Amino acid sequence: MRNRGIVAAGAALAGGVPVAAWGLMGQQNYAGLPASELDYAFQPWDIGDGVAAVAGGLALVLAVAGAAVLVRASLRGAMDQRWWGVLGPLVALGLMLGVGWRILTAGGVGANIGAGLLILFGTPIAAGLLMWSLAWSFWLVTQRHGHEGGGELGGIASHGV
Repeated sequence: MRNRGIVAAGAALAGGVPVAAWGLMGQQNYAGLPASELDYAFQPWDIGDGVAAVAGGLALVLAVAGAAVLVRASLRGAMDQRWWGVLGPLVALGLMLGVGWRILTAGGVGANIGAGLLILFGTPIAAGLLMWSLAWSFWLVTQRHGHEGGGELGGIASHGV
């Protein structure tokens, strides 16, 4: 398989997970009151639950197809298995983003404690996952294939990265 196909499958996996989580989770409003009387930390998007569920289902199919292509490429040796160290945190970050947006936009009575906890604890975790993926991908890109010493990228040796 060509590199473009592997990159497209990785993008499908990493991009499909947050949409699937958001769409399939549905709006998490308090059940006792109409939406107009609820308090929101952040106003939810004006998208119906049916449309969100369809988008989530399609994104789930896309993410599963991307994962299947990547697993197959990894098993056949067409993809360096070290790239799972980049994709794993990105998938976890995508899941956090999809579920987190539903928590932030949940309608309730009074303060949304879940939104505050998500911002307080979820933000540093999300930043850590993103930084890990960026650092690991930079390290993989700057390494020469099959050479332990590292490569050069624009005159900067990657030996110490």
